[in-house]
Amino acid sequence: MRLLLVEDDEMIGSALRRGLQHAGHSVDWTRDASTAQAALAGAPYELVLLDLGLPGQDGLVFLAALRRAKNAVPVIISTARDALADRVRGLDLGADDYLVKPFDFDELAARIRAVVRRRAGHASGRLEHGVLALDPATHEVWLEDVAVTLSAKEFAILQTLMERPSAVISRTKLEERLYGWDEEIGSNAVEVHVHNLRRKLGDQRIVTVRGVGYRLGGER
Repeated sequence: MRLLLVEDDEMIGSALRRGLQHAGHSVDWTRDASTAQAALAGAPYELVLLDLGLPGQDGLVFLAALRRAKNAVPVIISTARDALADRVRGLDLGADDYLVKPFDFDELAARIRAVVRRRAGHASGRLEHGVLALDPATHEVWLEDVAVTLSAKEFAILQTLMERPSAVISRTKLEERLYGWDEEIGSNAVEVHVHNLRRKLGDQRIVTVRGVGYRLGGER
């Protein structure tokens, strides 16, 4: 999924971006609230990871403005502020979760999955479509209970399609989810990944809706 990281500390931001990318996410990193506002206006994000001690504008002020503007993007606060009053205020202003630094990266990854899962209305993290199953937590995929090895981009495309199995997802939407600012997108990158998925899962697992995009097929 595509995430927006709002963190002014270079060491922490760099480590978080590397970890999130290694976990299969596309990450755009901003260092202040104004740049984060511009990023949110220009691209769709599935989650914002927000520090509070930002230069220029405090993270809580940014969060309050975001919710006043009716932007419902999930937000996880990531901060060194551990006072109960700060946690309560952050959650009351519209944060979906509040994580105090320092934290274990595995916990952050699990909280991201939990927040996205709740927003999507999924009780379980495991996604299933006919004989196809996908686990976002372990990055595992099974076809008829046989494990299938996918690249990070292939996994991201399949997860996107399985989250909305009846919807047609455009190539543009897939590109937005797969690639951040610093990643070069080939003109046929999505098509190549879809081709590889069909080779591994079967030609009928992903259906091309000509002129529109892709959807899941092959429930059996």
